[in-house]
Amino acid sequence: STAILLYLVQKFKTPDHWYPSDLQKKARVDEYLSWHHDNIRAKGGRFFLAKLLLPVLTGQSLAPEKLKFTIEELNVVLKQFEEKFLQDKPFIAGSEISLADLVALVELMQVLYSGYDLFEERPKLTEWRGRVEEAVGKQLFQEAHEEIVNFKNL
Repeated sequence: STAILLYLVQKFKTPDHWYPSDLQKKARVDEYLSWHHDNIRAKGGRFFLAKLLLPVLTGQSLAPEKLKFTIEELNVVLKQFEEKFLQDKPFIAGSEISLADLVALVELMQVLYSGYDLFEERPKLTEWRGRVEEAVGKQLFQEAHEEIVNFKNL
């Protein structure tokens, strides 16, 4: 949860870019983290549930028209994410990676591994993903997503 992330960042005195001390950058991170739950998490989570989790658990797929609606909802928030949060910056809070970027991309990777390439035809989103992966380290990034890849392969 966001509360746990913020607690850990402050308790362990992580590098400033994760949760900036600069008030405007911190406000940007907080703004994204507040927006995230009802938007990227809600819409991306709905797709993950419908496309991957429910079929594995129940053996039944979601009706195609319902899945289409879920993708349309997700596309709306992805457009908002690009326009409002990424704009023309390398990362959500500016020139350095932050918690906001990690939280956002982890959620989007669940959608990707569930079978919807949300990066296709979104160069801004794709470039941002590359910068986040590079900042975290490609190997660590892949390791962090192994469980979802393995779950998909069930």
